Amino acid sequence: MDNKTKKEAAHSFAAAFAATLSGSVTEAIGGPWPLEVMDCPNPPTSKDVPIHFRMTLRGAVQGDCFVEFYEPQVSSLVAMIRKEPAEAVTDQSREMVTSILVSAISGLAESLSQRYGATTCKIDPVAGLAFGGMLVVSLTVSNDVTGSPLLLYFDGELLESLAHVSDARHSGDSEEPAVHPINLKLVMDVELNVSLRFGQRQLPLREVLELGSGSVIELDRMVDEPVELLLDGKLIARGEAVIVDGNYGLRVTEIPRPLTANFLN
Repeated sequence: MDNKTKKEAAHSFAAAFAATLSGSVTEAIGGPWPLEVMDCPNPPTSKDVPIHFRMTLRGAVQGDCFVEFYEPQVSSLVAMIRKEPAEAVTDQSREMVTSILVSAISGLAESLSQRYGATTCKIDPVAGLAFGGMLVVSLTVSNDVTGSPLLLYFDGELLESLAHVSDARHSGDSEEPAVHPINLKLVMDVELNVSLRFGQRQLPLREVLELGSGSVIELDRMVDEPVELLLDGKLIARGEAVIVDGNYGLRVTEIPRPLTANFLN
C-alpha cells in the first residue's frame, strides 16, 4: 500500500476522531469546542510536558493510535469544564480528560463500525513513549488559548489496516454505489422546513391544561448553551441566536456531521 493511501486513510480516521472528541468536549463544557484536522506535515514542537493516551483498535480496523496532549491543554480543558481558572495538572484532571476520551472513542467505534465493519476501541493513559518514524496528524482547536495542536500518532499496523479497509470499501463503492451524490442535484431547489430549538421540557397533561397568558415554562437548556437547528426533527447544526433585521436568526458554530450525510444515508 503506497504512502499516499495511508496518509489519506489516517486523515479520514483523524477527522472521525476529531468529530467525536469535539462532541464529547462540547457536551462537557456546555459550549462549542471545534476540532479540525490540520494540513501540516511537520507540526510545531512544544517544550511543555506531554500527556499521552493509547487507543487500541480491534476488529475490522486494528492497531494503535496515540493521542498527545500537553499539560497547558489539559489545564485549559479542565478549567472550561469546571468553570474555574486554570490550575496545574493533577491526577484528578487527568482522570477527567480520560473520561472524556472514553466517551469520544465510544462514538468513534460506532462510526468506524458503520464505515468499515465491527470495530472496538479502548483507551488507556500511557507514559514514557517515543514516536520515531510514526505518521503524525495534527488537530487544532480554534478556541484553545494555548495555541498548541493535539497530535495523533499512528503505528504501522493501524496504517496498514486503515488503508486496506478503505481501499476495499472504495473498490466496492465504485462497482455499485448505494446513492450517487449527483442525484442530489435533482432536488437542490426543494424547499425544506428547518426550526430552532432553544430547549424542551416534558409537562404532565395537568400542567399543560393550566397554561395561560403570563405562564412561564422553564426549559432544559442554559442561556449560554448553543441553540439547535433541526431538519425534520434531526439535529444538523448548533449555534448562537442572533437578530437579523428584526427577525431571529442563527449563527452556526458547529456542524456535528457532514450535512450531505443526512441525505445520502
